[in-house]
Amino acid sequence: MDKTDVIIVGTGAAGLFCALNLPENLTVRMITKDEIENSDSYLAQGGIAALRNSDDYDNYFEDTLKAGHYKNNKVSVEVMIKSSPEIINELIEYGVDFDHTQDGLSYTREGGHSQYRILHHKDITGKEITSTLLERVREKENVKISEYTKMVDIIEEDNICKGIIVKNQHKELEALYAKIVVFATGGIGGLFKHSTNFKHISGDSLAISIIHNIKLQDINYIQIHPTSLYSKEMGRRFLISEAVRGEGAVLLNDKGERFVDELQPRDIVASAIKEEMKKDNTEFVNLSMKHLDMQTIKKRFPNIYKHCLEVGYDLTKESIPVTPAQHYFMGGIKVDLDSKTSMENLFAVGETSCNGVHGQNRLGSNSLLESLVFSKRAAKYISNNIKSIDYPQVKIDLSKYDYDNLKSKYKQLILNEIKRKDKKFYEQWCNNDN
Repeated sequence: MDKTDVIIVGTGAAGLFCALNLPENLTVRMITKDEIENSDSYLAQGGIAALRNSDDYDNYFEDTLKAGHYKNNKVSVEVMIKSSPEIINELIEYGVDFDHTQDGLSYTREGGHSQYRILHHKDITGKEITSTLLERVREKENVKISEYTKMVDIIEEDNICKGIIVKNQHKELEALYAKIVVFATGGIGGLFKHSTNFKHISGDSLAISIIHNIKLQDINYIQIHPTSLYSKEMGRRFLISEAVRGEGAVLLNDKGERFVDELQPRDIVASAIKEEMKKDNTEFVNLSMKHLDMQTIKKRFPNIYKHCLEVGYDLTKESIPVTPAQHYFMGGIKVDLDSKTSMENLFAVGETSCNGVHGQNRLGSNSLLESLVFSKRAAKYISNNIKSIDYPQVKIDLSKYDYDNLKSKYKQLILNEIKRKDKKFYEQWCNNDN
C-alpha cells in the first residue's frame, strides 16, 4: 500500500503554501493533472491585495462586502484581511519580489477597491508568487510531486477520507492512501468554451464531492471577467488584467463611446459589456489605453504589451478587442475557517473551496490572498491534529474505474448542479458556452 501522511491534490499557490506550512516530519505527496507550472495561480496578473495599515481596515472590509453583494461570510473576510500582513511578510521571506518605488512597496488598485492596496510584480504577480513557492517546496525532502497524475476518486469509509484513486503518468490506476487529503484543484474553467483558465482545470473535486455527498456551497457563484482578449481561436483566453483599467484604460463601444464606469465590480462591467455587444451586434468591445503614457504601459504591463504585440495589437497606438470570459469560481466545497470539509480528514483550499469570503462576486486581487491565508490555516490544523489519525486499512477494487468515461460524467454533474441552483445564470453564461 502506498501510504503518505498528507496528499495535496493540486500544485497552485494554495497547494504549495499548504505544503510549505506543514512540518518536515510529515510525508507529503502532491499530484497535478498537467505540468506543475500549468495552474491558474501562475496566470494571475493584477496582484495580491493586503491591509496597508489599520486605518484601511474598514474600507477594505466594505470593499470586499460590496463587491460580493453583501453575501460574504463576514468572519471569513475579517480573518483574511487581518491575516494579510503576516502572509505578505512570509512571501517576502520566501523570496517573492514585489515591485517597489523609492518610498517602499508599490501599491496599485483595481475595480471595486477604494484605496491603493494591491501589491504586484509587473503584470505577472501570480507567476512570481507561485514559482517562488514552488522553488521553496522543491527544497523540501519530505515533499514528493507527481505530474500528469489525475485524481479519479477518493477513498472513503463511513464519511472518512482515506486517500485517493489516481491515474498516474504511466496511465495506470493506483490507490494512494493518506491520513489527510487536501483538495487544491482550482476552479472550473475547463467546463466553459470561453475561459481565462487552463482547459484541464475542470472541477473534478466538485463532481467527486457531489457523488460522495460532501457539502457544496454557492456553486452558482461564478465570476465572468469583463476583459479577455477577443480571439476566434479555440482554447484559453488571454486575460487583460483589471489593473489596466485601474491605471486608466477605458472601454469603448462600436461607435467609440464610453458606456460604463470601468472601475465598478467585475460582474457589473461584464454585464454592461455583454449588453453593449448585443446592442451593437458585435462579438467584442474595445479597450483603449492610447491616452496613457507609453513608457508607463510598457513598464507596468510588459507581459500584456508583449502578448498583444505578438498577436498584432500595439497598446500604445490602438484599442484592443475584449470580451467577457469565465474567470473565477467563488463557490465550491463548503469549508470552515480551518478549511475542513464535511467529510472527516478531507480539506479543501484555494478556488475549489468556499468559506464565503468572496460572496457572490470576488473583489479583484483577493484570490491569491484568500488561497494563502486559508491554506496556511489548514496546514496549522493538520499539524496539530494528524498525530491522532491512524493510517487507513482499506482495500480498493481498481477495475471499476474508467477515468476517460468519468470525465464527461463529472462535467455534466457540475453543470446540472449550477443549473439547479441558478437557472438564470446558467442560461446567460453557460447554456451556449460549454
